[in-house]
Amino acid sequence: MSALTLEAVASKFSEKFAAVAPKRVDFRGETTLIVPLAEIKGALAWCKSELDFDYLIDISSVDNFGEEPRFEMVYELYSLTTHLHLRVKCAVSEDDAEKVPTVSDLWPTANWHEREIYDMMGLKFEGHPDLRRILMWDGYPFFPLRKDFPLEGKVSEMPDVAFTGIAPLAGGPFVTSPSSATSKDREPHAKDFEDRG
Repeated sequence: MSALTLEAVASKFSEKFAAVAPKRVDFRGETTLIVPLAEIKGALAWCKSELDFDYLIDISSVDNFGEEPRFEMVYELYSLTTHLHLRVKCAVSEDDAEKVPTVSDLWPTANWHEREIYDMMGLKFEGHPDLRRILMWDGYPFFPLRKDFPLEGKVSEMPDVAFTGIAPLAGGPFVTSPSSATSKDREPHAKDFEDRG
């Protein structure tokens, strides 16, 4: 299978999933195949077993707030045999946000990726062995990477776990003040570091 090219992969994929008419997007030497949510698990399993995409580089999600379907799942695959990279995507409506199939049984590393997506974006993965928050605390009611989540945060009524006020932005550790100074001079940590030296 080492002679397999990305063109051949895309062609085989299109033949296999012709019934659902996968869409192919080529951009700057990268190929993305888009399938419906109902076919994503089967498509990814087939990519692993038949096309030798044995390494799951990453899983991410996109919030297209204001559009429908609102969300998009993005799977980055790599073959350690053929050295090919393939991106597979599917659209996820708000109604289906709790029906994304897990791929942690195909690639164990997906466990952590899916937990992060659940925690930050609110998409739930059916069949996931341990779907719980990984960055935010248990019981936190919001999803910080959604585009409708305000930059300053939201009030949380969980005083035993975290502060309950809106996170201040002005003068915070990651916020710079507009001025004509260079980035280095505006960055609070840079100033603190120089003062310590």
